[in-house]
Amino acid sequence: MTFAKTVTIGLFVSAFVRSVAQDFTPHIHGTLRSKFEVQTEENESRFMVRNARVSIDGLVLEKVGYKAEIDLSDEGRIKMLDAYTRLVPVRGLQFTVGQMRVPFTVDAHRSPHRQYFANRSFIAKQVGNVRDVGATLAYSFNPGFPVVLEGGLFNGSGLTDQKDYWTKGVNYSAKLQLMLPRGFNVTLSGQKISPNGHTVMMTDGAVAYHGHGWHVEAEYLYKHYSHGAFAAVQAFDGFVNYDIPLRRQGSMVKKISPLARFDWMTDHSDGTVDDKGLLKLTDCKRARVTGGVTFSLGLPFISDIRLNYEKYFYRDGATPKESERDKLVVELMTRF
Repeated sequence: MTFAKTVTIGLFVSAFVRSVAQDFTPHIHGTLRSKFEVQTEENESRFMVRNARVSIDGLVLEKVGYKAEIDLSDEGRIKMLDAYTRLVPVRGLQFTVGQMRVPFTVDAHRSPHRQYFANRSFIAKQVGNVRDVGATLAYSFNPGFPVVLEGGLFNGSGLTDQKDYWTKGVNYSAKLQLMLPRGFNVTLSGQKISPNGHTVMMTDGAVAYHGHGWHVEAEYLYKHYSHGAFAAVQAFDGFVNYDIPLRRQGSMVKKISPLARFDWMTDHSDGTVDDKGLLKLTDCKRARVTGGVTFSLGLPFISDIRLNYEKYFYRDGATPKESERDKLVVELMTRF
């Protein structure tokens, strides 16, 4: 056998081994969240399918990945959530373009199956929950502990207004994650958005500890509207969770996790304007205390029963939203 043939065969075998070692099989996942809620003061109740998400992700080449996710029942509506391609040119560096969750906050970035409580915090639901179309660049490195730095540029069009949307400016977001030793994490992030032509700047900081069965987290967000279009918004979310493993053979429940949360937010506008073009109040000032317990039927965040009670506190004269009142919530979450 000639040297050239030997080299050719060797290169073919090497490429074949790399292709076999690399998994190009699409991965299909789903999250189902069904709940029963009772508003205790009104004596009203309802069943609800909060999420019915299906996603597919994987690789088409060694350094090219993708993800597409749709929710068939996001509060009863169908929504396309993620649709992006991700390039990883070198280790630690990734470039993502498409529709995605903006890199901002901590609690808003949790997928529904990874939430600790049946209902999201005010930060995750009303203030920091942003998906948009754009591009992000992320770089991870380790100077003694893992660090992730991510930033991106976005249209500001949201998920449903892309076809005829043109802009002379862009929105941006940046996020720094420090995974410190001994289970401590620090996350800092900032974001600029422009709802209905009003420039809004947001900053967010969070600290967390995870270890020895405990997860303790606190997050603070500040939202500033340019030219005094609306009073600055402050929001806080703090919670504690403790995992108690059950080692009894044959037990259906593998872990019990008591948990408690306090969250609070001042008067807030989501960017909706009135007939005079002024920003409207969409969420009035309130605080909430949530207590409960999670029963994990298998691995954490795979199949959980979440039992929560929420107590709201409003200022005098405030009108609570229809679904933001004292309530008991029982939720069954399944992830596949």
